[in-house]
Amino acid sequence: MPHGWYQGPSVMTKPSILTVDDVPQVSAAVARDLRSRYGPSSESCGRRRALKHWKSNYLGFPKGLSSSDLTQRAMAQVSRFGAEVVLANDVVGFESRGQVRAVLFGSRDIEARALIIATGVSYRRLEAEGLETLSGRGVYYGANASEAGQCEGDDVNVVGAANSAGQAALNLARFAKRVVLVVRSGTLEATMSSYLIQRITSSPTIEVRYRSEVRAVRGDGHLKFLEITDRDTGLTEEVASSWLFIFIGASPRTSWLGDDVVRDSRGFVVTGHDLLNAGHPQRWPLTRAPFALETSVPGVFAAGDVQLDSMKRVASAVGEGAMSVYLVHRYLGTI
Repeated sequence: MPHGWYQGPSVMTKPSILTVDDVPQVSAAVARDLRSRYGPSSESCGRRRALKHWKSNYLGFPKGLSSSDLTQRAMAQVSRFGAEVVLANDVVGFESRGQVRAVLFGSRDIEARALIIATGVSYRRLEAEGLETLSGRGVYYGANASEAGQCEGDDVNVVGAANSAGQAALNLARFAKRVVLVVRSGTLEATMSSYLIQRITSSPTIEVRYRSEVRAVRGDGHLKFLEITDRDTGLTEEVASSWLFIFIGASPRTSWLGDDVVRDSRGFVVTGHDLLNAGHPQRWPLTRAPFALETSVPGVFAAGDVQLDSMKRVASAVGEGAMSVYLVHRYLGTI
């Protein structure tokens, strides 16, 4: 529903559920079971999932499907189940107002009886000389389909060792002359799925450069050279390349939640029985135990990558979106 997006909610009554989300598949799961109002995170809807291009093992699609197709399908489903979509708004804060939960959008806010946080994560920044100057000029965090097509016939470097880096390398290899996967560790087995490793190692156009890191980038208006250092020998090599795609992990977008919602040192939201562990601040206020996926604020739930120790897979995020609706029903029955 690309032409159905708009800036603000049409009716300022309190919905049952407000979903603050960067993964529309989660909102589709929510909307199936209960009419909701769908609110965005500070970045565009579905952005991170779109960066990962292709889902090879998503249930129901034996040939796989692209992330953009999955996002479009989810948005159509959100609309069909009656959810209201609010896009292009920066979420700046959260407040509890008695039994009501409010999400703040600068000069205004939206209130609801329950809140589901599914804001995902954003990419960490690579520390390398010259990187910020050339960001968007040959240096990219993530890689979308249009950028992959621009690399046709060129040498491309990808930094990272997790599934997102492996998926990007395979996608870029469809267009590039050669793809070099730059990996800090000496193996991929601990960080990447075996099916991706098999495809990467069997590809004639993908090279894995272990125990290496990008220390600097150079170019006049566009990336021209990389300096790659061998972590064992300390030797640095200058490599000609016009394209660098970075996948070095991610951090959650949770600073807007304030102090009431307990998070770990990295910002991931603590949920369920983990809230009662001695290693986290003891802020659960009720005599009943928190529901699974419930945060330290009753009636506020977290689903997907944003929560502590999540699986970081779209299928699990969708499942947790559906599960959160059941838990919201249980919560609403207590107030």
